[in-house]
Amino acid sequence: MSRKTNNRVFIDDEKLEVSSEILRALAHPLRMKILSFIDKHGSVNVNKIYNTLQLEQSITSQHLRILRLANLVDTNRKGKYVVYEIAYDKLGETINSVRGFIEDFE
Repeated sequence: MSRKTNNRVFIDDEKLEVSSEILRALAHPLRMKILSFIDKHGSVNVNKIYNTLQLEQSITSQHLRILRLANLVDTNRKGKYVVYEIAYDKLGETINSVRGFIEDFE
């Protein structure tokens, strides 16, 4: 995201934008609930998500779109259904980055 040289910080705008989109996607409680549901089931289609969590289909699709754009979920087509799975590599990188950031301030 940035590099430090002689106490100056050079910000990479593109990386900062990507980072903020990922963190914004994770900052919403409903998206966290959806991610948790997907994690619990391994792979799941949108119908099962909104029916089980008792959400509107359009709201569920909007939140999944945000998670997809942040590359936090992967999609696969199984017949007529789109199945969602957690992008564990990306999510793991994000969690490790946030942990590292927090540790720098402790």
